Amino acid sequence: MKIKPYHLMIISSVLFSSCLDSIDETIDNGTTFPPVETNPANTNYQPAFPGQTRANGVKTVTPYVSEVLASSLSSPWGITSLPDGRLLITEKTGTMRIVSTSGTVSSAITGLPAVNSNGQGGLLGVCVDPQFSSNRMIYWVFSENVSGGNVTSVAKGKLSNSEATIENPAVIYRANPSANVGNLHYGGRILFDSTGNLFVSTGERSDMSTRPLAQSATAAVGKILRITTSGQPAPGNPTFSQSGALPELYSIGHRNPQGIAIHPVTGELWQSEHGPKGGDEINRVQAGKNYGWPTITYGIEYSGATIGDGIQQKAGMEQPVYYWDPVISPSGITFYKGNSVPEWQNNLFVASLSGKHIARLVINNNQVIGEERLLANENQRFRDITQGLDNNLYAVTDEGKLYRIRKQ
Repeated sequence: MKIKPYHLMIISSVLFSSCLDSIDETIDNGTTFPPVETNPANTNYQPAFPGQTRANGVKTVTPYVSEVLASSLSSPWGITSLPDGRLLITEKTGTMRIVSTSGTVSSAITGLPAVNSNGQGGLLGVCVDPQFSSNRMIYWVFSENVSGGNVTSVAKGKLSNSEATIENPAVIYRANPSANVGNLHYGGRILFDSTGNLFVSTGERSDMSTRPLAQSATAAVGKILRITTSGQPAPGNPTFSQSGALPELYSIGHRNPQGIAIHPVTGELWQSEHGPKGGDEINRVQAGKNYGWPTITYGIEYSGATIGDGIQQKAGMEQPVYYWDPVISPSGITFYKGNSVPEWQNNLFVASLSGKHIARLVINNNQVIGEERLLANENQRFRDITQGLDNNLYAVTDEGKLYRIRKQ
């Protein structure tokens, strides 16, 4: 196991950032730095408020280390903790594994429904029932082949006592309509709220024909959903005014949200969302709100053409808390609730795919006031991140690695 330290050295009363592998990723004592993004934006769009993009840079003071616990996972996609501290990890190809915090990887867990793992599909996000110690139930999102194409589906099952198989797996929800337009934009994250119901993120499936469905309250794609553990609409969901609106909808107007997390202080849902060419977003998701896609966006088409009317603001549509241009491809997110690294308290950590780093966002009054990029020298596509029961951060990469990030 290779451990990479990140620490500070004080020489002749001058503060230098240093680490054993010549990686500079430290300092945060109220000092700010220029924005970490130095590449030109794809557009000349202007933010709606100061700090909405390219926030000041910050650096971590507390010495910390990263270590690779496992490197042979098969396209890991989702990661969550079991009650004993071990990690349950999904692999895009359709398997789950349990990994100890010492790096021991289990055999593949059998019994899961077949997945469509083409493109961006596969076995996606996963969460553990709050009563797992007594019921051993887990819930996951996957892309499923159905009549008429494929869908983002939610399933549940019981992890056997031997941990070798999933018993009585059942699909409890399908985000209709199905689409036969490719294998992109499934969304795919899932987590429990404080009332024992499930938040699920779905993508709008990317195609020009399905993109407008993100604005339709009669379709479950391009949404944040809130459902019960049996797949029914959760009590207390908002009501949308559109005729035929689905009762499981929590928010609308999303492109491809691949990260959701609960703020540890406010209890509100936050979300990361892939933009097109520019316009990746962090949103504070509120019940019944419309987050704009594809009507408003800070991105453009990959061809360089404007999207729709090329507007970034519209009455009745929410602004992102933060956006990136150029994109970093934000996937899984987690809030840091530990105290081992004090300056990370309540910060949002974002797994970045194309950016190949973990973004640390310092948030104050629901605005991003600082950004740092961690593990940027690892050259990995970070897919998901979580905080373990030991207060350390754990992240998985498309290349098959599991990282632990902890205080030195």
